[in-house]
Amino acid sequence: MPKEFIATPRRTKEVLKKYGFSFKKSLGQNFIIDANILQNIIANVNITSSSGVIEIGPGIGSLTEQLALHSKKVLAFEIDQRLLPILDDTLAAYDNIQIIHEDVLKADLNEAIQLHLTDVTDVHLVANLPYYITTPILMSVLQQQTEIQSMTVMLQKEVAERMAAVPNTKAYGSLSIAVQYYTEASVVMDVPRTVFMPQPNVVSSVLKLEKRATPPVDVVNEEQFFSIVQACFVHRRKTIRNNLLNYFKEQYEKEEIKQILDTTGIDGIRRGESLTMDEFAKLANAFASQ
Repeated sequence: MPKEFIATPRRTKEVLKKYGFSFKKSLGQNFIIDANILQNIIANVNITSSSGVIEIGPGIGSLTEQLALHSKKVLAFEIDQRLLPILDDTLAAYDNIQIIHEDVLKADLNEAIQLHLTDVTDVHLVANLPYYITTPILMSVLQQQTEIQSMTVMLQKEVAERMAAVPNTKAYGSLSIAVQYYTEASVVMDVPRTVFMPQPNVVSSVLKLEKRATPPVDVVNEEQFFSIVQACFVHRRKTIRNNLLNYFKEQYEKEEIKQILDTTGIDGIRRGESLTMDEFAKLANAFASQ
């Protein structure tokens, strides 16, 4: 156990000064300076001493250090080359951390797991994600169909709420359905701006996504299902009938859309936010049978 964790204001300032490190706004860098917050996050992940953990954007190693103390192995992806020598220094005391200098959006996670996490019992993803690219990263991981059992991530509060939202709420939309098709989503905690350096302009939340064994609905064509969902939310204030007419104007006549809606028993004057995932699946399957 180190005398002082990396995640303290004093230690963080010391590391930044030593290496003359300046934050890049374009990479959305905000380092956590409160070890208690990190330990609270990890407590929600069910990591054991035989677990493997993937981290995205380790920064100077604040969260990486805590993960290394609680798991068997940490595999961290860092895109900023300037941070590699810093991580070598700050994490020198740990022999269970592997840093990969790569953009996680271009990485083959299945290959990385097979190469580096073969001797673990379970794999989890834990990360303080850059806010500007949160959604693409999470969707990329979900669509790769990896062995990752859960993802516990720090992200903008508003985005976390959208991912975990239920029907008939303002936050509910196509992103809620895309995330919940693959996982069970829950907001674990809110995190104040004061625990970051530099402080972001927004409040953060920790979101936990637990991978489903199978999707909660049966759809004939996944791609079409997501297209239908997206179509119904293009204009939130419009009815689903008008949204579908507009989205599929090149493919379907007005009468055909009306017929499809009639076969599902879903009223076309409803709005997208009122439909459950089951109803979206029914609608997508009705389109697929045309």
